[in-house]
Amino acid sequence: MTDAPTQLLIGGELRDAVSGRTFPTFDPAHGGELATVAQAGTDDVDAAVTAARGAFDGAWAKTAPAKRARMLNRLAQLLDGQTDELAELESRNSGKAKWQCAAEIKVAVSTLEFFAGTAQHLYGRSHVVNPAVVSYTLREPVGVVGAIIPWNYPLMMATWKVAPALATGNTIILKPASATPLTAIRLGELALEAGIPAGVLNVIPGPGAEVGEAMAAHPGIDKIAFTGETDTGRRIAAVAAKTLKRVSLELGGKSPNLVFADADLDAAVIGSLWAIYYSAGQSCEARSRILVADQLYDAFASAFAVKARALTVGDPLVDDTKVGSLISRAHAEKVRRFVEIGVEDGGEMLAGGDLTLADGLDADAFVAPTVIGGVSNDSRIAQEEVFGPVVTLSRFTDEKEAIGFANDVRYGLAATVWTADSARGHRVAQKIRSGAVGINTPFVAFPGVPFGGFKESGYGREQSLEALDLYTETKAVLQGTSPKPVNPFGT
Repeated sequence: MTDAPTQLLIGGELRDAVSGRTFPTFDPAHGGELATVAQAGTDDVDAAVTAARGAFDGAWAKTAPAKRARMLNRLAQLLDGQTDELAELESRNSGKAKWQCAAEIKVAVSTLEFFAGTAQHLYGRSHVVNPAVVSYTLREPVGVVGAIIPWNYPLMMATWKVAPALATGNTIILKPASATPLTAIRLGELALEAGIPAGVLNVIPGPGAEVGEAMAAHPGIDKIAFTGETDTGRRIAAVAAKTLKRVSLELGGKSPNLVFADADLDAAVIGSLWAIYYSAGQSCEARSRILVADQLYDAFASAFAVKARALTVGDPLVDDTKVGSLISRAHAEKVRRFVEIGVEDGGEMLAGGDLTLADGLDADAFVAPTVIGGVSNDSRIAQEEVFGPVVTLSRFTDEKEAIGFANDVRYGLAATVWTADSARGHRVAQKIRSGAVGINTPFVAFPGVPFGGFKESGYGREQSLEALDLYTETKAVLQGTSPKPVNPFGT
């Protein structure tokens, strides 16, 4: 068990749920319950909306941008100072390697700092459209934001919503995933320590089907920001549409990794390992389909499988671990079933299978880094999001076919292109239908760079100046300058 905060945070106070209900959250890698957490319900959603609306209508929206920036920077400093403790808590709660959690907390810090810097740069425009009228625009906060975040990047994803929302003068209700609520609650506590007023950031863990849906439907919430699976995002958008809320969605992916014949083989192999096996493949932008030129396929497949088999799988709290557990036994079983389907459909297992783990670990929550070769692009495992440490290898004959395979899925979140030909890299990047394309790099997300999807991977861009559009409304102000009265009726 942990001494981390486990209550709801509403209006600056830690409290139990109105119903008194609780739910367990677990340590998936080691097995067993980690904490018992207050379970929010619809009454708690109402209370959080009241607190957030009160803070918004009170001083927060009118707070000087420079002051909001100082608070966000202070929150960044507090997070940075607790990196080790927060990384261990998140690692225990998610099964992710602790060093990866620590790296993500550094990204969370950078995200807060980036958006703190934007708080004083919400510029409007002036327009000269009529000699008798002066007009300009204002950027105003949307109001109360409902943010629903996933279990794969609990703290980092929370800051992706919190930072732009608060920088632009909104208040926010944060619903973390039930599997990983602990660091989000701690973020709320640190926000209060940073001087952010009570009610500006509220945290209400609870089941998505009840709490998330209540947030999407609530007339007191002006915007929903959601990260999660595509089917859930579709449901959120449908419910939110009934009150015409603003909605941004960052959803699933089945991202391609294109390796051309002229690619640097070593760089492509190492980068492709990172692109799929980081976070045990539980990333929306994981490049889970590797498309390799015929001429390089055998060499790439052999080298990649050797590297995949060599990755250290084990205790996420141990520094040498590269791949930790999955989020739960149930999810690991789902991933293993996808592997079976991939082989049944004609794929060849090049890496994966049984694991030897240290004592004290829950073997049922782990899946070995898996490589399935010879996969047809229209097979189920090449089309559906597995969300685990499983990658498929497929051949292509030329650039046109590679682009066709890359785009032949319903998702469009990320992609990577490996080639020594710079012109080809940019040409292919322009033709791939995804929100981010890395050329000779596995990295597709940094604070300051737009992140979001095409097609069924969602809409809206986070982590960038474009994100400010998601959290603000544009108001036009017009003033007549003619000394004569406006008299269109001629009366």
